[in-house]
Amino acid sequence: MTNPFQSLQRTEAQARFDLLTITSYDVRLDLATDEATFRSVTTVRFDSGGGPTFADLKPASVNGIRFNGGEVSADLLDRGRLPLETVEGANELVVDAVMRFRNDGEGLHRSVDPADGRHYVYGMSFMDAAPSIFACFDQPDLKAPYTFHVTAPSDWVVIGNAPGTRVGAGEWEFERTQPLSTYFVTLVAGPYHLIQDEHDGIPLGLSARASIGKDLDTDADELFTMTKQCFDEFHRLFGIRYPFGNYHQAFVPEFNAGAMENPGCVTFRDPLIFSSRVTRGVRIARATTLAHEMAHQWFGNIVTPKWWDDLWLNESFAEYMGNRVTADVTEYDDAWTDDAYARRQWGLTADQRPSTHPVAGTGAVDATAALQDFDGISYAKGSSILKQLNASLGDDVFFAGAIDHFTRHRFGNATMHDLFQSWERAGAGDLSSFTSNWLRTAGPDAILLDRAAGVVRRTPPAGHPADRSHTFRVAVATDGKWADQTLVVDAPETPFEAGDNPVVLDPYEESWALVQPDELTIDALKTLLPAIEDDLLRAGVWNNVRSALHNAAIDPADALDLVEVSLPIEDTEDTRRRTMSWVFSTLLPLAPHAGLERVHRAAMGKLGSTPRGSEHQLAAFRTAITSGADAAQLRSWLDRAPDGIEIDLDLRWRLLVRLAVLGETDRAELQAALDARPTAKSRVEHTRALVSLPDAEAKAFAWARFTGEVDVPNYELEAAGLGMWRGGQEHLTDEYVDRYFADLPGTVQVRSGWVLADATEFFFPATSLDKATLARAEALIADDSLDASIRRRLVDQADELARMLAVRKAYPHS
Repeated sequence: MTNPFQSLQRTEAQARFDLLTITSYDVRLDLATDEATFRSVTTVRFDSGGGPTFADLKPASVNGIRFNGGEVSADLLDRGRLPLETVEGANELVVDAVMRFRNDGEGLHRSVDPADGRHYVYGMSFMDAAPSIFACFDQPDLKAPYTFHVTAPSDWVVIGNAPGTRVGAGEWEFERTQPLSTYFVTLVAGPYHLIQDEHDGIPLGLSARASIGKDLDTDADELFTMTKQCFDEFHRLFGIRYPFGNYHQAFVPEFNAGAMENPGCVTFRDPLIFSSRVTRGVRIARATTLAHEMAHQWFGNIVTPKWWDDLWLNESFAEYMGNRVTADVTEYDDAWTDDAYARRQWGLTADQRPSTHPVAGTGAVDATAALQDFDGISYAKGSSILKQLNASLGDDVFFAGAIDHFTRHRFGNATMHDLFQSWERAGAGDLSSFTSNWLRTAGPDAILLDRAAGVVRRTPPAGHPADRSHTFRVAVATDGKWADQTLVVDAPETPFEAGDNPVVLDPYEESWALVQPDELTIDALKTLLPAIEDDLLRAGVWNNVRSALHNAAIDPADALDLVEVSLPIEDTEDTRRRTMSWVFSTLLPLAPHAGLERVHRAAMGKLGSTPRGSEHQLAAFRTAITSGADAAQLRSWLDRAPDGIEIDLDLRWRLLVRLAVLGETDRAELQAALDARPTAKSRVEHTRALVSLPDAEAKAFAWARFTGEVDVPNYELEAAGLGMWRGGQEHLTDEYVDRYFADLPGTVQVRSGWVLADATEFFFPATSLDKATLARAEALIADDSLDASIRRRLVDQADELARMLAVRKAYPHS
């Protein structure tokens, strides 16, 4: 089915850039008159070489359009484009429109807090959402300054990219911004709880919903401390001060990404304000996200990529600098270890998909295609490669080149070529070979030990020839003790005599390659792994094992043995992409019978052996809940948790969701839990529990949300999709396998952008591990009429299914 809006083509963006220079935007928004829509009056002043072009506009309705003093019919608007015949010299476009508030985390998102019924608004203009807020020329290289005027309910606070002042009841005026790309423009409005501070002449702010204001108060000291530490370090490294005035960090509801780097007003998902007990892993994730967004103020905001195929100039740098600065100057000096658990497999898996792409020069032909390249390659792989480049160049040359880049292109746009010219001017030498092999060639090299031949073999990715040199340490165990050796792999075969010693290649993740343990090492790790105390080495072992299972190079029975002898609770988080999530979502469906019971026994063992009150105890308890099959035990924990653990809101809902999966609760109990604590967290987990129930009504409830028959906010949509496909409930979900492939193309009519692709993944029939499901997926992928965002995510899900089927074929006893 056809997307109702056209995606901007790169060729169109180039033509529009060649024709236009944007002088300014003046935007007036009225957020006070209606809960479903808002009025948006935009005045755009620009110079033109003269000739036809178009502006971007996605309204609910149009009150009036004037161009260069004349009326323009709204009937000319076609799939989000308003054609204009510009004159040479100065032009002025005025659009008075009514826009819809959205609930999908894009555009101007409006959310109602179930805790108190208060309404909150925030803007997410990223990629192609800006035209649903204001009329614009929506592409990254048409920058301009903005002046906002906002009318809002009188009890709301309004925050934007530039400092604002309340000039009357509900009336706000904002200063003129620095030149911004359209996708940076934001507005945060509502009865937010606000905290202010200052550092080094920069006004600082934090905000969150009133219902979690006390939690923000608790976290404020840590957040402000990290912000100040990071500012000091970025100023030291770059020698260029933050130039966007205030630095406000707004924690907003139902946000899709981790955060968005809007100059002056960075938006974060508000689960990063902690209302329940969390682990160090989540605190590190919050710290690195905070530092990542601060790095963007230089890489992305001062200088912005000219087009989306250079998005790595934003994300790879922010990822590398965010982790580096967090580890160097905050209390979270183990950030790189957590990164190994949280991000490495995300990148490596993406880099092995059919959808893999180069880090740089992704070939994004339009904005829709580019959105899907905000993946583990652009973040984790790009960060790893920049870390290698920094090690090669040294800080002096690396940062001298970055400073030259920021200075030459300040408040403008640039390309990869521009940045590498800056590095070469700084003394880096010829980087063309590095660029070609590492940044412009997709896929990871496979680096494997051939013990019998006494060599380490390097194999470039199929279809992506490269000649990459790798330097990394190898961990070798002798008599149970691990020692490191440095290895340079710069040829198809590199001599390496391992004898009968267990070997872990690149355990400290100093290069970017697919590395896997051999059989001897796997067997030895069943004894050695529990005794490994080096946290980064343990992370490297688990990433080696995960890569091996991804490539059907380890028997799931052996992987389960490793989980059982050394449950990876040192990776304390169990969110998506983390190790325990992989155990439940990927390993256990492939493992021998009774795998869940074995994981549960291991969790109970850890629960009894870890220090009371420790994060490892909490991680073990979470695992025990997820693997639990004894309803009586689960219910006993609702009343009395093990010593050292308090049943807070998060743990209570984990227990209720698990009871729902087992069919040991009902809708009345779940509703009572929601009514008792009607928070945003409860509303999402209530949805997850409902769709997990083993009955037909639960699955129909989920499906109504997938098709759009019932419209729900994005977090609830995610919970419905991930919760409905439960192992052991195939008799209820089998009918939805065919319905998924039949209904999926039509979802383009009910959602767009980020959530359109996400729902493709969330509702994929994850428990249907058979060839027929794969065939259905491949057939739909081959349909040329399928939306590009849906196709891309479906390709990735089909690849995951194909790999799981390959494991079953290779190890049939499993």
